[in-house]
Amino acid sequence: MRVTIADVARAAGVSKSTVSRVLNSKGEVDARTARRVRHVIDRLGYVPSSRAVGLARGRGRTLAVLTPSLSWPWAAEVLQGAVDAVEAAGYGLLLFTRGRGRESMARFAGQVSASAFDGLLVVEPEWQIEAAATLHRTGLPVVLVDDRARHPSFPCVATTNALGGELAARHLLALGRRAPLVVTGPQRFGSVRDRLDGFVRTLEAHGVEHDPRRTVEGDFTVRSGAEAVEKLLADGQDLDAVFAHNDLGAAGALQALRAAGRRVPEDVAVVGFDDVPLAACTDPPLTTVRQPLRELGAAAADLLLSRLDGKPPPAEPVVLPTELVVRDSAPAPVP
Repeated sequence: MRVTIADVARAAGVSKSTVSRVLNSKGEVDARTARRVRHVIDRLGYVPSSRAVGLARGRGRTLAVLTPSLSWPWAAEVLQGAVDAVEAAGYGLLLFTRGRGRESMARFAGQVSASAFDGLLVVEPEWQIEAAATLHRTGLPVVLVDDRARHPSFPCVATTNALGGELAARHLLALGRRAPLVVTGPQRFGSVRDRLDGFVRTLEAHGVEHDPRRTVEGDFTVRSGAEAVEKLLADGQDLDAVFAHNDLGAAGALQALRAAGRRVPEDVAVVGFDDVPLAACTDPPLTTVRQPLRELGAAAADLLLSRLDGKPPPAEPVVLPTELVVRDSAPAPVP
C-alpha cells in the first residue's frame, strides 16, 4: 500500500501542511521538526506523486540525469537507455554534467532550487553522493546508476564489475598469458577497484602473482592506454597481455603495441571493458567485457518512474551481469 503524506504527518506528529513545507523546502519549519519529518520520510519510504508535486510546484513529468561527462562513450550509452525509457513513459529528461566543475554544479543547484524536475538519476555517484543524499532527504526521488550497491538507502542499479575482471583474467589465463599489463581508470571510482580486485584475485587463485608495477592508473582515454604500454616497454618490462578498464584505453593500447612492433594477438592479447560500438571497429576487433549499458540506463529510469508512481523501492539493488565478448584481439583458445 502506498505511503501517503497523511501517514508521514501522523507518524511525525505534525500537520500535513508542515510535511508539505518540509518537502518543498519552504523554510517556515524549525530545524528540529524538519529533521524529524525527514527521518519519518526515510523510514516510511514516502515518495510524493509526480502529479501532486507538479501541481504544487507548477511542473511535472520531467526527470533529470546527473553524469560526470559525456566524453566517455559508456556514459552516452547509459543515457540513451534512460532516454528510451523516459520518453516511452511520456516524460522529458534534463541533462546535467560535471564537465565544467563548480560552474556545472552551480547550474545544477539552480535547477534544483527552481524545482525543475520530479526525480533524479545519478550516474557514477561516488563524487556526488552527499549532494544526492541531501536531495533524497528533501523528498526528491533519487536512483543511482553503477554505485555497486554500496548505498543501501538509495534505490540503485549496478553491474558486476568484479565478475567482469574475473572473466577477463580467466580468458587470458586460458590463452596461456601470465604477464598482463592492467590499465585502470581513476582509482577513486569503486567500479575500477572492483574490476582490478576481480582480475588480480583470479590470477592469484591460479598461481600467477601480479606485479603491482604492471598496474597503471589511466583516465579512460585512448591516450592513457597508449601511454601505459609505452611506459611499461620503456621501463624494460615485457608483457603478453593487456587488460584495459574501458574500450578507449584498450584502443590506445592497440595503437602503442602496433607502433612498438608487437603483434596482436600473437605477441600480446588485449581485452577491454564496456563493449561500446568502437570495440567492434578496432584493428583487430576488440575482445571486451560487456556491460549492459543501455539496459542499465533503462532499468534505472524504470526504477525512478516506479518511485514516482508511489511503489516502494526493491529490497535489493538491481544488478545486471557482465559477460565476455570474444573477438580477434584475444580470440578463443584453440582446443
